Amino acid sequence: MPEFDTGEPQELADFNKNGSKNAKGTLIAFDFGQKRIGVAVGESLLGNARGLTVVAHSASGPDWLAIDKILRDWHPALLLVGYPCNMDGSPGEMSRLSLRFASELRERSGIPVQAIDERLSSSEALDLLREERRSGLRKKRISRGLIDQEAARLILQQWLGEAS
Repeated sequence: MPEFDTGEPQELADFNKNGSKNAKGTLIAFDFGQKRIGVAVGESLLGNARGLTVVAHSASGPDWLAIDKILRDWHPALLLVGYPCNMDGSPGEMSRLSLRFASELRERSGIPVQAIDERLSSSEALDLLREERRSGLRKKRISRGLIDQEAARLILQQWLGEAS
């Protein structure tokens, strides 16, 4: 097991300073990436989460039309964005980009947004999906988009675990 700092990076704490762990209702989580953004949906009262879709992210930015449609369809009480920091807890380039996405999401939607430390969520998602293949639960191949959705689900599930 690798050693890593479990402390919250300061920029993450600053972003979340007005956040609430008491959101009730539908939650949407985003696993931000430079090519794709995994999306998951969950329900705080039931404590469940599932992968929903993948949104394109190109050099011109995220597909805001697709994100807006998701928000209109689901009416979430809270949005979660994965914050991928280094194993030692220090922020990297993707940390900065994910917070920029989270800030723009908050500004555009008017919905509360929290960023959540998601170290290793994509590799954990891949491990879980591979295990499903080995056990016969998953018949189809594991696509990158599916990994992104599963990582978003893990981010949401992590928040649900911490909020309870």
